[in-house]
Amino acid sequence: MLPLKEKDKPVVQKLLSAGCCARCVLRFCSVSVQAAYRQAQQNTLKELQAFISDTENSKSHDAAAPESIGENNPPCKRVRLESSVTDAAAAVTQEAEEPRVCVVCLGILQEMCSTTQAVKVQAVKAEKYEFDTMVLSVSLPAQLCVREHSCWLHVKKEKGLLFDKDDVIQVKEAFKWVMQGLVAKQLGGVAVVTKSAFEVGVEFTHPETDADCHFLASACPDCFKPTKNKQSVFTRMAVVKALEKISDAKFLKHYPCPPTQPTSSCSPQDVQCLHTSVFVAGRYNKFSRSLPQTPWLIDGERRMESSVEELIAAPLLAAFRADGFNFSSSGREDVDVRTLGNGRPFAMELLKPHKSRFNRAEMKQLQETINVSSDKIRVRDLQIVTREAMSRMKEGEEEKTKSYTALIWTQKPIQREDIIFIDDIKDLTLDQKTPLRVLHRRALAVRQRVIHSMNARFLDPHHFYLGLKTQAGTYIKEFVHGDFGRTKPNLCELLKTDADILELDVESVDVDWPPAIPE
Repeated sequence: MLPLKEKDKPVVQKLLSAGCCARCVLRFCSVSVQAAYRQAQQNTLKELQAFISDTENSKSHDAAAPESIGENNPPCKRVRLESSVTDAAAAVTQEAEEPRVCVVCLGILQEMCSTTQAVKVQAVKAEKYEFDTMVLSVSLPAQLCVREHSCWLHVKKEKGLLFDKDDVIQVKEAFKWVMQGLVAKQLGGVAVVTKSAFEVGVEFTHPETDADCHFLASACPDCFKPTKNKQSVFTRMAVVKALEKISDAKFLKHYPCPPTQPTSSCSPQDVQCLHTSVFVAGRYNKFSRSLPQTPWLIDGERRMESSVEELIAAPLLAAFRADGFNFSSSGREDVDVRTLGNGRPFAMELLKPHKSRFNRAEMKQLQETINVSSDKIRVRDLQIVTREAMSRMKEGEEEKTKSYTALIWTQKPIQREDIIFIDDIKDLTLDQKTPLRVLHRRALAVRQRVIHSMNARFLDPHHFYLGLKTQAGTYIKEFVHGDFGRTKPNLCELLKTDADILELDVESVDVDWPPAIPE
């Protein structure tokens, strides 16, 4: 039994006469009982027919016979009502015999809501995604909004009928209520839910009625702005915005009410699958002085055969069967700089992964796979993290500290006593103008950075090791040689001789993320 009330009768009558399908009638009557949409359309049509005819017929038998209708005796309200009931019932009967394409949903809630359509969704199995739950998303033609608005106005014209457009159940919702169970059955019992990492998208188009929206462009031109990525300005959002703005009179002047009868149903497009990104984090060591962190390209030509991110990404892409990746880290080292100690925190976003579930033992094995693939890097603490957790890697990045060891050359010969004073320097503030070597990718500015402490270890009259603990973001090379006076003070000024850096190692990056995993 359909959950309809007496007040719904005129709505049902008008919509069936206008050419709406049974499920769209339920939507306009604000029926939110999902089971009502899942029953066969033919059964719903029969119930609607009984709803609008049986009760009225019984009432008409109890009523007195109407007087003859003539020029001075217009038909009474009851006769008009009975006439509309008869027309609507006839429309239902005709639709039961020869289903017409719905004037509102354009067949979405008719033949598109079927086991046949659910079988097409089953094509996701061929993609070999790994998932326990899924979200069913639906993309509908924008003109459905125009047609629904027209039918709403058609019902609204019924004198004294209180009818709020916001109470109409959305086509998408009704479609999902019907299809979720069918799709779940086809996919072997996978739960179709409202929130999941895996999404199956179904898109419908209806070229026959694409022009339905066009009048809105001249009626509300400010609602339709061309964009680079959209093929058409008639997006669903733009059409909804225009319908909210246009007056009823203006709409009715340009568009039929109720909408015209279409000759064909919507066409389903290819089913699209999308798994949300998986985020993997860890820490890496770099042992090579000829390995860039990211691919090194100059004028489109590759200068190094590999990079840190590629050496880490290759095994991850293969294991997660992902389509691509985005790499980020807590700072970066130059190609000739090693990263030692407990390594540099990094995170990798794996795009559209087909496999997403890895336990701790599997992640440990994946870490080992990365480590044996190259002697230039080593990874530790490899783990799956959330998108939100990734932000911790960047939080307060410039307040964090980093430790370095540098091999320094001096032009003038030095003695051990000449560098002892360096150990006493604390919290030295530098003014660093953007280095010449990175000026092509960083804005010109003077940045203040702090060297918290230093220590010197004498090697020979022209060489010593310099240990530094600095604020993150400090340019160490420029502090040593001065960068033509762009960094002040610098080591050349402190030693009163020209100096340069021969080797540099990152000893530690003091970011407490990701969490350490015991070996």
